[in-house]
Amino acid sequence: MKAFAELYLRLDGTTSSNAKLDALRDYFSSAAPEDAAWAVYFLAGGRPRQLVPTRVLRELATTLAGLPDWLFEESYQAVGDLAETISLVLPPSAHASDASLAEWLECHLLPLRGLPPEHIQQRLPPLWAQLDRPSLMLCLKLITGSFRVGVSKLLVTRALAQLAGLDAKRVAQRLVGYTDIGHRPTAASYQMLVAEESADEHRQRGGQPYPFFLAHALQAPTEQFDDLLGPPGAWQVEWKWDGIRAQVVKREGQLWIWSRGEELVTERFPELHGLAASLPDGTVLDGEIVVWKPEADGPAVQPFAVLQQRIGRKTLGKKLLAEAPVVLLAYDLLEWHGEDWRNRPQHTRRQQLQQVVEDAPLAPLQLSPLLAGQTWQALASLREQSRSLGVEGLMLKQREALYGVGRTKDMGVWWKWKIDPFSVDAVLVYAQRGHGRRASLYSDYTFAVWNAPPGTPERALVPFAKAYSGLSDEEMRKVDAIIRKTTVETFGPVRSVTPTLVFELGFEGIALSKRHKSGIAVRFPRMLRWRLDKPVEEADDLAALQALLA
Repeated sequence: MKAFAELYLRLDGTTSSNAKLDALRDYFSSAAPEDAAWAVYFLAGGRPRQLVPTRVLRELATTLAGLPDWLFEESYQAVGDLAETISLVLPPSAHASDASLAEWLECHLLPLRGLPPEHIQQRLPPLWAQLDRPSLMLCLKLITGSFRVGVSKLLVTRALAQLAGLDAKRVAQRLVGYTDIGHRPTAASYQMLVAEESADEHRQRGGQPYPFFLAHALQAPTEQFDDLLGPPGAWQVEWKWDGIRAQVVKREGQLWIWSRGEELVTERFPELHGLAASLPDGTVLDGEIVVWKPEADGPAVQPFAVLQQRIGRKTLGKKLLAEAPVVLLAYDLLEWHGEDWRNRPQHTRRQQLQQVVEDAPLAPLQLSPLLAGQTWQALASLREQSRSLGVEGLMLKQREALYGVGRTKDMGVWWKWKIDPFSVDAVLVYAQRGHGRRASLYSDYTFAVWNAPPGTPERALVPFAKAYSGLSDEEMRKVDAIIRKTTVETFGPVRSVTPTLVFELGFEGIALSKRHKSGIAVRFPRMLRWRLDKPVEEADDLAALQALLA
């Protein structure tokens, strides 16, 4: 545990990728395989469920530290991280446990899940007393499921590849599915990550998918496309679907469905199980899971908000399955009859994919259509239809591109040419402190619009969205100072403020919502700019949001 805590401090204390890479190599070169297995899991993005309720941790910490609740709350608001706050308020320990990371997790921490609060309160104090402060903070982050550090999965992949003398793409392939919530890291699973490459390795995949190839954002003016991209004929153009990116894997008579987040979601989409009978063994498709309801007067693909009704549901009743049936909109073929096709050109994979879909006419499978345009301006005009079709813009894929790993350009490139976001001018009405480096700043905001036009009696502001990204550090500090001066009331960590600040908010989608007071929910809201030129009275109203629904 202590060695992993030291690694955490090294990673957290630098922004240099090379320094982080050195720290990772140093740790993995000396760590026992069972410890390295868990370290890879957490560093590559594994998120196990919370082991102990937050309420129990707070109550235990205030008791052991001898603090009143209000003082602990003030400390938490100043620090911005619960695990770090508890590690700071608890009395320091003179002991330093030599137990390994794997031993702590498997013998002490994981068994806490599901225990009654009184048992947890008996077990934790003697465990915490064995840890120095950095190890205690790390222990608490693992207990709360809040472990995060500034390391990407790509950096972990590079470190393991360099340590083992392997191609980073091979390690990336082996890592797929490693952080799934159902995976239990072991010494054997780590040793498979760094083992020498074998001749028959590619045949022993089971249900494992491939690393996803990701697109780059294209934001240049259309007039520059000829210089940047060449003629449209060199590109495969498709709609950018607004669903759940997924790979469907059919091997050994079984079907697996993986999300882009490398989560196994087979049971979440029972309609797609029919693909098991329609696809030959050794087939891997890449595509988008969407709600598909053909309509005479509109597109068959339904808005993401309809699909979202199914996300997070523990059970999927017949009514919901009937109201929101899904299909896979396939747009790439990664494996065919057990052969890896990723090193074949995009147009070759597409040609065979079309045949795969045609050979499965009764399956819940649709082919993502190709779009045609002689010029980039013609394609830009086509892109303007995106909102009416419920898509996010266009995808541009080099016809000769191979299927790469992650967001790279060494094997070709994909571009996502998204439409401009929706936007409205909204008023900041509530603020809350951020976390991490923003723990001392009010950086998380709630925004409102007017419920009626100017001059309407009893006109009032109605909250509709929260946002925390889009401002520079300098702007954030200025807003923080204004919030502190204009605070009207506090509700725990939240402050209500006198409405004085207007911001242009951008968001990707909008839908009706019964859960929100405004009756509207927006997707991925962010601050586009601070409207210093606009008084509060001229901010938008609900009618502006309702107009966007159309």
